[in-house]
Amino acid sequence: MKKQFSHTLDADAIKIIGATHHDPFSVLGRHKDKNHTLIRVYLPFAESVSLADTGAAFERIIGTDFFDYIAKPDDLPAHYQLSWLDKDGNSHLSYDPYDFLPQLPEFDQYLFGEGKHWHIYQKLGAHLHTVDGIDGVLFAVWAPNAQRVSVVGDFNRWDGRCNPMRSLGGNGIWELFIPGITVGDLYKYEILSRINNQLLLKTDPYGQQFEFRPNTSSIVVNKNSFDWDDTEWLANRADRDWLHEPMSIYEVHLGSWQRDNQGNFLSYRELAEQLVEYVSRLGFTHIELLPVTEHPLDASWGYQTTGYFAPSSRHGTPDDFRYFVNLFHQNGIGVILDWVPAHFPKDAFALARFDGSALYEHEDPRKGEHRDWGTLIYNYGRNEVKNFLLASAMFWLEEFHLDGLRVDAVASMLYLDYSRKANDWVPNQYGGNENLEAIDFLRELNSVTHSQHPGTVMMAEESTAWPQVTRPTWTGGLGFSMKWNMGWMHDTLSYISQEPIHRKYHHDKLTFGLLYAFTENFALPFSHDEVVHGKGSLLNKMPGDQWQRFANLRLLYTFMYTYPGKKLLFMGCEFGQGTEWNFNKPLDWYVLDYPHHQGIQTLVKDLNHLYKSEPSLYKHDFEHQGFDWIDCHDVEQSIVSYRRKHEDSEVIVILNFTPVARENYRIGVPQAGTYSEIFNSDSTYYDGSNVGNSVAHTEARAWMNQPYSINLTLPPLAAIILKIN
Repeated sequence: MKKQFSHTLDADAIKIIGATHHDPFSVLGRHKDKNHTLIRVYLPFAESVSLADTGAAFERIIGTDFFDYIAKPDDLPAHYQLSWLDKDGNSHLSYDPYDFLPQLPEFDQYLFGEGKHWHIYQKLGAHLHTVDGIDGVLFAVWAPNAQRVSVVGDFNRWDGRCNPMRSLGGNGIWELFIPGITVGDLYKYEILSRINNQLLLKTDPYGQQFEFRPNTSSIVVNKNSFDWDDTEWLANRADRDWLHEPMSIYEVHLGSWQRDNQGNFLSYRELAEQLVEYVSRLGFTHIELLPVTEHPLDASWGYQTTGYFAPSSRHGTPDDFRYFVNLFHQNGIGVILDWVPAHFPKDAFALARFDGSALYEHEDPRKGEHRDWGTLIYNYGRNEVKNFLLASAMFWLEEFHLDGLRVDAVASMLYLDYSRKANDWVPNQYGGNENLEAIDFLRELNSVTHSQHPGTVMMAEESTAWPQVTRPTWTGGLGFSMKWNMGWMHDTLSYISQEPIHRKYHHDKLTFGLLYAFTENFALPFSHDEVVHGKGSLLNKMPGDQWQRFANLRLLYTFMYTYPGKKLLFMGCEFGQGTEWNFNKPLDWYVLDYPHHQGIQTLVKDLNHLYKSEPSLYKHDFEHQGFDWIDCHDVEQSIVSYRRKHEDSEVIVILNFTPVARENYRIGVPQAGTYSEIFNSDSTYYDGSNVGNSVAHTEARAWMNQPYSINLTLPPLAAIILKIN
């Protein structure tokens, strides 16, 4: 008997001691022959080990931490428990992890290898799992170039010798079911690379919760049992024709919108209560969150993500974030997340060279590294990497009921030579600079999310003239719902930052955007990017004295809300914050004690409500029939006028970009009747000078290619909106 089950060490056992074995199950656990069963365990911190059911003692292999027990097969239960005493005198009771069969279905492994498993986050990572009535956690991780992978945590003193995982073969997935581990336990993966024998300690790429920074361990989470109360919202969203509905987005960085009296972050629940009330009162239809995907560095604002399946622990737990989204939906407000599939940071604890190889990134830095940003670029041509990102997108839409994703830095994904020197990029197979794998990924991303979650929107931050960004994939487009109109934003801010006396020399910046306004589905962004890095606040981009700066800002916002395209405004801009955004502190809410700032906030509120109530301002945001110039040629006086149209309604917009009030200013109108002034950015309600018109009666005098005309007084640095009675 002892000859067959020898209490000596063979080469495989020595590998277990050295933590280099790829298949610990071949050595550890239960092993049978015709008449007997050997149980072998390896417990580096144990003094003694016995079977919990019988008290039968294991025999230590002298000079090692191996313990053996030989029994007749019928003497053992389906799964045995170990009772052991550690070297500090503490007793432990646990099922042996090496007494369980593989748990990850082959079909899931196959789909992942094909890059088609949209819900792989339910399989890879750490998940509560029950086998034969025994509770624990099933760990699974993709690390094809690992020689050995272990689960480490407080439960095994962070010692990689204790819980090595089994390799599931050529797919590169490693798996281990550990009984007794539960919600809240910390863990990481210890990886021995077969590339260079480097020992790595990594967080879980599919981890769904992480420690509060600067700590980086992954945390075992509970199964999603949150009691959602947004069924009606989701049903309406699926049937909603968002193309022809109002969309006014409030862009928010949760860490600096508001903090408590000690300067600490607010929780998702605290933020929800305060933000919902505020956003509802101001009339926004959606909020857009700067990335809440977990990230180690506050200064990255979330754009250097390390946890693609985890809301940041800065503000609480995953269920706290579910509460946040749920409360917004209950109040009729959508939630969009800024999501970053373009690059990831080099932090050694995360994705970078995950198994010692360039696994998620390209090996060649000419394809795999953003020199400017100090980050790494995903290898979109690798199925498992593509699947990781697709599953992340699905995760946020499905697990947190989000209403869409804003995809960051799309231009950097599309071009192989993006922000690179001439000799620092590799052409594609046809010799061009297009990243063909990234293009395929983006098309698949949009096809999958739109088909699986109808009514959600995918927005591209894309700053070039790449064609058909928002056109269907089957016509050759990228398939996005919307694209940020960066050209309009840059031209408009460049124009309005000019002194009014010089604006006539830059009039084309005001009008050029209409030449391409309907080539894509555009969103008009005054985003966080425009109020950082020394650019100053929007208010301080405005020229002139204090009165003129506030008047210019009111004029700018009225221009945006009446221009074709959905709207986006970064937090603080809605009340004219004077200082540049600082992610380290809350907004300057105190300025709302002053009438000028109160006026800006009231103006934004009224514009939101007008925009939502007036179909001509949103029904044809992406279609040419919703807009007509009345006059775009009054260069000398820096005045433009246009019609926003819908089948059942129409408004006239006139904007005066000089500080001179224009009396008896005639414009052409399409219908005879009386026109009422329904909005005036110079109103005293907004701390303006209150120049304007109550009503204007048409004259049968053709003007500006219109059959009728009206005579108006145009307020200085202001816009008025008229509607026929």
